[in-house]
Amino acid sequence: MTEEPAGGRVFFSNVRRSLEEEDEIRLVSVGVDIGSSTSHLVFSRLVLERLDNRYIVSEREIVHESDVLLTPYADDMTIDAAALGKFINKQYDMAGLDPAAIDTGALILTGVAVRRSNSRAIGDLFAAQAGKFVSVSAGDGLETTLAAFGSGAAARSIRENLRVMNIDIGGGTSKIAVCEAGEVIDMTAVDVGARILAFDAQGRVTRLEEAGRRFAQDAGLTIEIGGTPSKDELERLVERMADRLFEAISAQKLSAETASLLRLDALRNDAKPAVVTFSGGVSEYIYNREETTFGDLGPLLARAIKRRVDGWGVRIARPDEGIRATVVGASQYTIQVSGSTIFVEPLDTLPLRNIPVITPDLDLEADELDVAAIAQGVRAALRRLDLHEGEQPVAMCYRWGGSATFRRLDDFCKGVAQGLSTHLGNGHPLILVGDGDIGGLVGIHALEEAKLSNPIVSIDGITLKEFDFIDIGAMLETSGAVPVVIKSLVFPTTSALGKVEAARI
Repeated sequence: MTEEPAGGRVFFSNVRRSLEEEDEIRLVSVGVDIGSSTSHLVFSRLVLERLDNRYIVSEREIVHESDVLLTPYADDMTIDAAALGKFINKQYDMAGLDPAAIDTGALILTGVAVRRSNSRAIGDLFAAQAGKFVSVSAGDGLETTLAAFGSGAAARSIRENLRVMNIDIGGGTSKIAVCEAGEVIDMTAVDVGARILAFDAQGRVTRLEEAGRRFAQDAGLTIEIGGTPSKDELERLVERMADRLFEAISAQKLSAETASLLRLDALRNDAKPAVVTFSGGVSEYIYNREETTFGDLGPLLARAIKRRVDGWGVRIARPDEGIRATVVGASQYTIQVSGSTIFVEPLDTLPLRNIPVITPDLDLEADELDVAAIAQGVRAALRRLDLHEGEQPVAMCYRWGGSATFRRLDDFCKGVAQGLSTHLGNGHPLILVGDGDIGGLVGIHALEEAKLSNPIVSIDGITLKEFDFIDIGAMLETSGAVPVVIKSLVFPTTSALGKVEAARI
């Protein structure tokens, strides 16, 4: 069925793609995590089984976990893409896989890797696979959430019915997430990390971040590039770092010094967690999985923060994943193949690939919709996933409730347009995904009544979650249909192989 309203077109998208005829799909996937301090890869084989009109991951086999590389830098302190490329190629060889054999994957960039000069060079390493990869530049909020789910803290909060705090301590920052009932209910990030100070084999300082200078000053020390701090000085520095980090995870009112280190809003800390897990590179020392030192503060910081959490009286549990928490989750997907109506104007807006999804908390049941509340809900969802700068298009998923009167449609479209004003101002299309059967009406209203000049794509009959990425293919000339595929980052519920469920966020 095809209907042509003025200014747009509504299609059924249940295209007869080969996926729908297969009960089982086998894929090879790779997750790549490139950060300020370390870089690594995980290769997986996935078995997806059809459940109604979607596919879920039923089996996951890790084929190869790469070595953890200290991210290489050139003399100008940009990431050395050539050295990184050699490492990546070696890992493909060790996994026994040709890049052409990879079906899908995710490239996660964090810290300085997100900077434009770095991300462009890194992207060139994967240019041949660009259509297969989801690429995510993870800011503090998204990285904190990824660590919470990748470490298994969110799943543990369901399994044990407890409040679980995950503390991900990396090279430059520490990310703290509080989980209840499978959701991240609070988070923050702090400028405390193992490589804010690094030194060579002779103990000479080779790297000193601004946060390292601040901690040194706070501890009454003078540390400079080329200097050789004593063991006592390093311990004094680390004790001050651990004090600040522990204050951030435990205190309801922070000192000015600790507050100045925050990269996100402070935790509410209205109740003590029942369980604490650690992830990130420093966690390997906390759980005695690593003994090698890498010329940084990792071992000292691990001991100092563990001692404070032990004294807090909170149980420390082992995570499902430690240093690989993010990349293991990034290497896996579920895929939905769904079909319902779609509104597109203009038609050449499609195809769209790897569009990140936001799922704002909106009250769409009331007789009168609150435009300001809808706008605020959209902005909060964008900020949660570090998408608020409007640099790329996003797909907004919503659950419509109640009737589709002119006033309710109008208020909804106004609220969404206000919430997405930065994205729309940058010329990105309005992409809306509903779970009911109102997509055509919403799309037409946005075009005809709200007078949006941006391209519009409005889909319905599809359920999405945060961390999903949506592909919407171009119209197939032979059938007038549009293929819709949703790719979901999947986080293991346990470290064992076997059944894996998508994170519920």
